[in-house]
Amino acid sequence: MAIRARIAGCGSYLPRRVVTNDDLAQLVDTSDEWIVQRTGIRSRHIVAPDELTSDLALNAARAALDHAGMTPDDIDMIVLATTTPDLTFPATAVRVQSALGMTHGMAFDIQAVCSGFVYALATANNAIALGQARGALVIGAEAFSRLLDWQDRSTCVLFGDGAGAAVLTAVPDQTGTAADTGVLSTHLHSDGRFEEMLYVDGGASSTGTIGKVRMNGREVFKHAVNKLAEVVDEALKFNDVTADQLDWLIPHQANRRIIDATARKLNMPEEKVVLTVERHANTSAASIPLALTEAVGDGRIQRGDLLLLEAMGGGFTWGSALVRW
Repeated sequence: MAIRARIAGCGSYLPRRVVTNDDLAQLVDTSDEWIVQRTGIRSRHIVAPDELTSDLALNAARAALDHAGMTPDDIDMIVLATTTPDLTFPATAVRVQSALGMTHGMAFDIQAVCSGFVYALATANNAIALGQARGALVIGAEAFSRLLDWQDRSTCVLFGDGAGAAVLTAVPDQTGTAADTGVLSTHLHSDGRFEEMLYVDGGASSTGTIGKVRMNGREVFKHAVNKLAEVVDEALKFNDVTADQLDWLIPHQANRRIIDATARKLNMPEEKVVLTVERHANTSAASIPLALTEAVGDGRIQRGDLLLLEAMGGGFTWGSALVRW
């Protein structure tokens, strides 16, 4: 019998410190009006000086396990998407594994920047479908503020910190159609020709330093609108569903204008789009699970709903997932 991965629960964590646009206006030549008009962002959460990516991830993982009614004993795979690991090695995922008290299974990181959670979801889904795992923790966690140049107003206003997680479990495939519960399909892409549009100018084998985020915002916006529309259409066609059958669009929370453009192409009303960018800013790999957890927690997303997840990040990388909640 074929096996499908089902999302059994989700959880999130945000650092306590909130930084508003007015706060940033004290650091760089910007304003709340300028930031909101161009991005839709009003505030973001920033990690404490002693707070690590693994701390964020661990809190989100525990919340997801609680929501699923499961324990670490039920998990044999942790896939952690992050651009800001605690250390060059080992993987931040093994630190989370240890903190959860797990001495079994496998744990590793994935680096696809803002597309990281979709990449991690696809990886865990494939492992479950192949029988290589029975339960998986998929985490997106970022201390992205550590990569920011706080004198660069084109980037420092865009990002925030946080973590989100989902618990996947193996369930029997029922009909083999989009009516089934679980991850219906995932679609991943990358094109390294666009590396210089969005990157960090440092690394272990190049500068020996962490580096800072550099971005060509105009080009990123243009490519994001086009590539996200394509990968969304790919997911719909693969599953033989139409946009009007979607209950929720859960996009990567990078920029309100990009999200609005994607929703318009799908003819999806604003009330069917999960938006957290105003309060979270761009949390990279954490943004989709943060948005998912919020919408599940407040009751908007109900069992049986059809969800479309999509993201694009540096590289460029981009991807989508169609999920029956």
